[in-house]
Amino acid sequence: MSALRSRGVHRAAFRMAVPHEMHLRQNAAVVEIRLFRSGDGPAVADVIERCLRELNSRDYPEEIIERMCAHFSAERIVQLADERQMFVAEWAGIAGTVSRDGNKVFTMFVHPRAIGQGVGRRLMRHIEALAAAEGYDYMETGASVTGHGFYQRLGYVDVRTSETEFGFNYILRKPLR
Repeated sequence: MSALRSRGVHRAAFRMAVPHEMHLRQNAAVVEIRLFRSGDGPAVADVIERCLRELNSRDYPEEIIERMCAHFSAERIVQLADERQMFVAEWAGIAGTVSRDGNKVFTMFVHPRAIGQGVGRRLMRHIEALAAAEGYDYMETGASVTGHGFYQRLGYVDVRTSETEFGFNYILRKPLR
């Protein structure tokens, strides 16, 4: 009898998990990926700062977080968008950003409230598809300690490590073909 009760509990827990998973998929479905617009600078800078302060601060000292926040000002974001192709994810406002130059990934950040909602995955798939259509064989990115696992879950593999002005960094690649 206890085995039946045990199975019943697991079934009930499973039934409750399915609607939640469906809700997450529905939320991810309404994410719109579009090119950065010059007026997006302040909102993108805010997403980056929140991500750095709320997530990356677990892995990096305050001094580095402050330096990174200062580096990614709204004005700097607009400048970077002029130098490379930058995209934003809209999901109840700007929820994430990524930029690329050919097959190189830069400035990938997702608002902490959007973590786990498919926003980062959608941004990455978008730029990977663009790079593949342009004939690139792989994507390459630098990843913080905080973002390393995200890229690995997307199929990126470690190539090497490096030290940057913002601390330890992983260099990862993903084949596109």
